[in-house]
Amino acid sequence: MNKDKYVFAQLVGFLDNFKFLRIVKKYDGDKYVKSYTCWNQLLTLMFGQLSNRESLRDLIVAMGAHAGKLYHPGIGKSVTRSNLSKANEQRDYHIFEEFAFFMIAEARRRRIQKIFELDGHIYAFDSTTIDLCLSVFGWAKFRKHKGGIKMHTLYDVEAQVPAFVHITEAKVHDSKAMPEIQYEKEAHYIFDCGYNDFGNLYTINRIGAFFVVRAKTNVRFKPETWKRRLSGNVVSDAIGYFTVYKSAKDYPEKLRKVVCVDPEDGTRYIFLTNNLTIPAETIAELYRNRWSVELFFKWIKQHLRIKKFLSDFGPESKFLGMKKPQNALIFCGLS
Repeated sequence: MNKDKYVFAQLVGFLDNFKFLRIVKKYDGDKYVKSYTCWNQLLTLMFGQLSNRESLRDLIVAMGAHAGKLYHPGIGKSVTRSNLSKANEQRDYHIFEEFAFFMIAEARRRRIQKIFELDGHIYAFDSTTIDLCLSVFGWAKFRKHKGGIKMHTLYDVEAQVPAFVHITEAKVHDSKAMPEIQYEKEAHYIFDCGYNDFGNLYTINRIGAFFVVRAKTNVRFKPETWKRRLSGNVVSDAIGYFTVYKSAKDYPEKLRKVVCVDPEDGTRYIFLTNNLTIPAETIAELYRNRWSVELFFKWIKQHLRIKKFLSDFGPESKFLGMKKPQNALIFCGLS
């Protein structure tokens, strides 16, 4: 007779139950609850993600087929579709969000490895849009006949783990999420050209952190020092100031402009950074590693069920609280 734990039970063993219960108590998550607790809900949603369930109905049917085994992994007795749907709608998603950030911090602490010989962490910040059905998620209106949310992610390049996730409506511009980041001194933050918000970039500079952002082709820049004919794929390396009034007002100090060429297709890249000392090749390599956050988004969309596996409410229901279960599902998947 096989006495080993089920695979799901072994995965649950990595979760800090004591920490989770403290978070539940903080938000009164189990107040007036008799049997189906937040912990049961977390394990139920994890089971649905890991078993690739298509909907709540599909999840409940799958759990019913294993009703005699649910106590072994810690899920407890089976739950009805209406009760699970009600729990997803009414319980505070901050419980799962805070626990997800705790688990992410644990993963980062154990997976850290140095790729660059630089002080501080290396982060890539980007966003991805997750499409939703507009008839069900009226609060998530994106276009005329389309709904969606945007997941802004701060990705630890060296640990290969997300460090911070901020969820907004899909119509929110990428740069609007930059103030939500808790910037660390001496860390490097890598951005795509959608983040050419020089006021927020100047905030990073004042904190004592560094940024590398891909500049737009129409950037106006007056160099004070200029290096050309450099080795490798670096075309030019200049230090100077912005010349356009609005840009110079938002970022009044010196910064660096590095121009590189991709050897494979000849694409010309312009980078702006406030790190005036590291080699230009390192700046190009930092931006090249930004691609890891795109691979993370690809993994999210391939493995997490987050488009329709939410609740049991139809188009006639009120949409005020419907964002909470969506966030809870994402953070349960990240945990």
